[in-house]
Amino acid sequence: MQSRLIHALTLAAFALHIGGGAVGLVSGTLAVIARKGARLHRKAGTVFVISMTVMAVFGCYLGFVMPDQRVNVFISVFALYLIATAWLAATRRDGAGGLYEKIALLVGLCLCAPFVILSLQLALGLTPLFKSAVPFKGPVLIAIYGFTSVLVIAALGDARVVLAGGISGVARISRHLWRMCLGLTLAAGSGFTNGFARLLPGPYHVPPAFFLPQFIPLGLLIFWMIRVRTAGGPGSRLPCRSAEPRRAPLLSATPIQANSSAIVLTACRASAGSGAVESSPTP
Repeated sequence: MQSRLIHALTLAAFALHIGGGAVGLVSGTLAVIARKGARLHRKAGTVFVISMTVMAVFGCYLGFVMPDQRVNVFISVFALYLIATAWLAATRRDGAGGLYEKIALLVGLCLCAPFVILSLQLALGLTPLFKSAVPFKGPVLIAIYGFTSVLVIAALGDARVVLAGGISGVARISRHLWRMCLGLTLAAGSGFTNGFARLLPGPYHVPPAFFLPQFIPLGLLIFWMIRVRTAGGPGSRLPCRSAEPRRAPLLSATPIQANSSAIVLTACRASAGSGAVESSPTP
């Protein structure tokens, strides 16, 4: 009975993981090609965050229950970490920072440490820290080194935000862009090399062409980063939010209030003038 329940949960997790990834690919592509800050960009970005969260959560579960898939637990958490910090960078006000940024730094360091150890073990020819159903060779080895490099950069970025007490301007927009685009790259890599490749006839193998879709989000990332950091045409920036509280506008008198005030002032002057005449001595 228990094995049937676990089997049913695993099938449901597979369906939600694949479904979330598929929706993430479509919505993420729409978000990255849409004008930044526009309605389509915001709506597609929201769907992308939700779908990627679903994909990552159930991918983490599958990494525990499936044999020799423990490395996917860290990759799923890594994807969730990228999407969450990118969303936080977009929704935070300029210069604002707090508890969430500190939590992001802690998660980044916890993710970075095992990947650094794994990369060193693979580089030195030692026994890997994790077991994987796919050998750590060729493109998989390059991917591990790539994950490690990105995690080191991300952890350093989190430390910088925490030490500075926040992030603003172009740096905030860049942080949002590169983390979202890398999240989309992970979705594309998982979909084509781990998903669609299993539908091919014969034993599991990944054709070299299935690695190419991962470079499309990276190319778009380079395009948007250049556009943000140069002149900045329309649609190149997200709407900036000021960290300073807005001041209440000064009250201005309406025409009726102004006319009333003038009438009262004239009446007072007239009254004062007549009183002065009445109190002056007669010749």
